[in-house]
Amino acid sequence: MRPVSTWFVPDVALVAATVTLFYCLFLIQGYQALFRDSDAGWHIRTGEKILATGTLPRTDPYSFTRAGQPWFAWEWGADVLAGAAHRAAGLRGVAGLYGVAIAAGVWLWFRLHWAVEGNFLVACAMAPLLLSTCEIHWLARPHILGWLFLLGAVLWAETADKRSGWRAAFMLAAFMALWANVHASFFLGAVIAVLYVAGGRISWRAAPICAIAPLANPYGWRLYQHVFRYLTDSELLSRIGEYQSFDYHTPGSWQIMATVILGIAGGTLALTQRRLERSGLALVISAMALRSARGLPLAALVLLPLANAAITATMKGSAYARRLRAIDAQLGGWALAPLIVLAAFALLRLAPAGFPRDQFPVDAYPHIPAEARLFAPDKFGGYLIYRSNGTRKVFFDGRSDFYGADFLKRYGRMVQVRPGWREYWDSFHFTHALLPNDFPLVPALEQIGWRPVYRDGTATLLAGDGT
Repeated sequence: MRPVSTWFVPDVALVAATVTLFYCLFLIQGYQALFRDSDAGWHIRTGEKILATGTLPRTDPYSFTRAGQPWFAWEWGADVLAGAAHRAAGLRGVAGLYGVAIAAGVWLWFRLHWAVEGNFLVACAMAPLLLSTCEIHWLARPHILGWLFLLGAVLWAETADKRSGWRAAFMLAAFMALWANVHASFFLGAVIAVLYVAGGRISWRAAPICAIAPLANPYGWRLYQHVFRYLTDSELLSRIGEYQSFDYHTPGSWQIMATVILGIAGGTLALTQRRLERSGLALVISAMALRSARGLPLAALVLLPLANAAITATMKGSAYARRLRAIDAQLGGWALAPLIVLAAFALLRLAPAGFPRDQFPVDAYPHIPAEARLFAPDKFGGYLIYRSNGTRKVFFDGRSDFYGADFLKRYGRMVQVRPGWREYWDSFHFTHALLPNDFPLVPALEQIGWRPVYRDGTATLLAGDGT
């Protein structure tokens, strides 16, 4: 029988997850900050459409520039969760869903430290690095759920029994199939499996299972093809901000720099300790983190625990830290977890959840004529899809894989008012334009006769000279 402390006294992992949950949702106003990327808008509406129709969209339902073109709703599982949360509690429900997912990631992160026999005090000291590095990508978008699958995959690889039978193989296959239907990062599961098989840590069966099981998705092998083409399209990725290298000159970036350095150092130590699978994983994820800001949270989530393991194995740890970990292992707080989640959702009912007014055209939207052929940048696209429930067709939104590199190239030329922009602009026969106030297009359009019909501190709505 489990001791009472397992149920009612929280361990450090649950305490950290609880602090993260309330910090994310309330201290940094996650009820709005989680929506600072408008892609959340089309994810929510896509999920609601799937719930309403019972089918996945196969063609574009949102734009007038690509209407009817084939579209991969490749994160449909996450969209359904967001859509269900929105149906139940609006944007507060979506914020709560992703806040809980972020907190669950912190809990799993500590479990990974313990699985690799990391030092208790080092794990606690690394927690601020984790939060600082991941916070830059705390958004109401499917990649948060992808983090949970990634942590689960590494936890499984570190604790799996090489002699595990077919039941374990079936569970792994189900896990990988679910991952593929939630987020495109499922390919990392196969990478982890190959590394740990090569390192002699898990059964050889794991690699083909992790490679084949994701085929159980509505698109089959075409999902693999689509993800591969997207992630290898350097011309496209070079035009997407979150796929650029992180600017380490940003104020306060020293914690992110420390995370990357620790991850690389941990991988090097693992190599000297002949933990080739950990060293290989550190090499892969460090390369991703240096190449793209999207990879930085992966370094914090996976490489910090592995660095802790390498440091502990080298320094042998301390008796004091081992005693603290032994005490912590007797705790849990499982009975408190649902109460904590309920408390967070109860407080969210009092919060003004929504897309931030200082970043999105919340007040400008009612001034847009219903019949307008509207130009708006991708920054506003997802919000317009959300606000109109998908009825107002947009020029562009955040589905960069759908629009393609050539479209982004022409779009960039137009919004930067570079030579040839006017011809491309005129080809779309816009009647109105909704733009951030600092966009170069605002004065450029005014110079050719467009007039502002609404302006506030966030956006300007202009009408064409023939409107």
